[in-house]
Amino acid sequence: MSISDVKPPTSSQTQTYALGAVLGAVAGLLAAMLYSRAAEEERRAGGEPQGMQAGQMITIALALLGIIRQVAEMGRPDGKKGRR
Repeated sequence: MSISDVKPPTSSQTQTYALGAVLGAVAGLLAAMLYSRAAEEERRAGGEPQGMQAGQMITIALALLGIIRQVAEMGRPDGKKGRR
């Protein structure tokens, strides 16, 4: 594949990428706000907020991969869902 074979993204692809980036940023910001609020409530209660454990991060990463897979499947025609 050479550079001349690469096609620029179409308008709908650009819109899809932009929407995905905005939704991802909003979801990440919301998650950070909720995590920060929970840590602040723990501090106010006199406790020390815990950092995230490796197992928790792995669980979240696997859940995110599942969500990404579901979103990718939404773009397939009905007859080809679930096939690779």
